[in-house]
Amino acid sequence: MRFLHTADWHVGKTLKGHSRLDEQEQVLREIVAIAREQQVDAVLVAGDLYDTAAPSAEAQKLVIRTLMGLAKDGTQVIAIAGNHDHARALDAYRPLAQEAGITLVGEVRTADKGGVVGFTARSTGERVNVAVLPFLSQRYAVRAADLVAQTAGENTNAYDQNLRDVLGTLTAGFDDGAVNLVMAHLTVLNGRFGGGERTAQSIFEYAVPASIFPIEAHYVALGHLHRRQRMEAPCPVHYSGAPLAVDFGEQENEPVVCLVEATASTPARITDIPVTSGRRLRTVRGTVAELSVLSATVGDDWLRVWVTEPARAGLREEVTAVLPNALEVRIDPEFTAVTETSRPSGGGAERSPAELFGEYLGTKGVADPRVETLFRALHDRISS
Repeated sequence: MRFLHTADWHVGKTLKGHSRLDEQEQVLREIVAIAREQQVDAVLVAGDLYDTAAPSAEAQKLVIRTLMGLAKDGTQVIAIAGNHDHARALDAYRPLAQEAGITLVGEVRTADKGGVVGFTARSTGERVNVAVLPFLSQRYAVRAADLVAQTAGENTNAYDQNLRDVLGTLTAGFDDGAVNLVMAHLTVLNGRFGGGERTAQSIFEYAVPASIFPIEAHYVALGHLHRRQRMEAPCPVHYSGAPLAVDFGEQENEPVVCLVEATASTPARITDIPVTSGRRLRTVRGTVAELSVLSATVGDDWLRVWVTEPARAGLREEVTAVLPNALEVRIDPEFTAVTETSRPSGGGAERSPAELFGEYLGTKGVADPRVETLFRALHDRISS
């Protein structure tokens, strides 16, 4: 049977205050097109459908349309909540979603209450079991009393053991005659961060070893880390990564979805299919003159700009004039370093306010005679 593994859509995520909903729609349309072209039996969405627990109406509309588009023609669609999603809100949609052939799992469930999703692959007639583990916060996995009374290391071990127990229960029904899959939203030890994850829910206290996944699993579909990667484990364990870079820390990631082919008796075969619809994020560096030359090469990429010259009034406007897609403009650290200045000794003679202001500008790496001229004019106006 064939299925598509994707995760971390983060619909509704903005970049430096700029809405990317149009880009997110293009990316999700491409994923729907890939699923139909590949004629998959199922699509697994491993959490973080939204970027916030309170998504806008437009974001919800886009996710619902996408899930329905994926489920068209009988494709099984299974989606779980990530740490950015509102688990109970996702569960509230379960009855409606089931009518459309979509399975939503917001909170952790027992196998008989939806923690294991079973279906028959339409292309091959094979039985498929999918054990689903939405994001489980430490405060729910470890009792509040333990968080207070135990050390951080003890709580980490307790979280690890709790996840092992949950997965052990969910996968206890795996059998040799079916394709057995696990889908989870969590951090695996030694996983490489993509760059835009929520650190507070990805750090060591939330990391578990890949050995918690059972060897009987033909494939483990993970979400949470935004970088495409395979984890060393007794069974195939993969992060699909985010299909659209969520911020400049992810600009080098290659967005893909994973096409997985699996049978009950053979190892899973994974093919990465590139997702190309989103606009690229890029960091550029140079003086305003150098950036002007670069402007012809950046296309419609969203830009983070490091300016390699001292700050001055109107510098940002000069940069955005030559690079309209610049969402973030910063001065290169080399030109913002505070310089130590010594006060000249002049036999007790006091320096003028203009001289003091000039010294202050020097400590901030600002070299702009216009600012000093403006200061003098304003000082003269209020002191005359």
